[in-house]
Amino acid sequence: MKHRIYVASSWRNRLQSDVVIRLREMGHKVYDFRNPGPGKHGFSWGQISEDYIKWTPKEYIENLKTNDVIAKAYKLDMDALNWCNMCILLLPCGRSAHLEAGYAIGKGKMTAVYIDEEKFEPDLMYLMADKISDNLDDIYSWIDSL
Repeated sequence: MKHRIYVASSWRNRLQSDVVIRLREMGHKVYDFRNPGPGKHGFSWGQISEDYIKWTPKEYIENLKTNDVIAKAYKLDMDALNWCNMCILLLPCGRSAHLEAGYAIGKGKMTAVYIDEEKFEPDLMYLMADKISDNLDDIYSWIDSL
């Protein structure tokens, strides 16, 4: 069976592009947050402000609630999360990717966690996932077995 896959990861993850390409080569439809559609480039906070890292919590919350660019990026990702039937949490990654994977799990979608040696840190709650592996080929085989 071919799947609709959401790869939850980070802009800094060196494997993200390769995983998206490999899954597509396997015949799956894959949401790529870096390139979410033809002519579209993924969201980055630098699109909002060069100084976003210096925002206070109050400034962050105000932007989060009122900025149209943020609203559109959020909708794009949420639409993709609702569209997918499977999510792969590709470590290392940050808070957003973990929330995305948690949302997918809560919605009953099949979920895998790939654990990389880079920035490895044990975490109890990965037991929520259907598959946990430190080997991408193992995850690819698992996906094709479903």
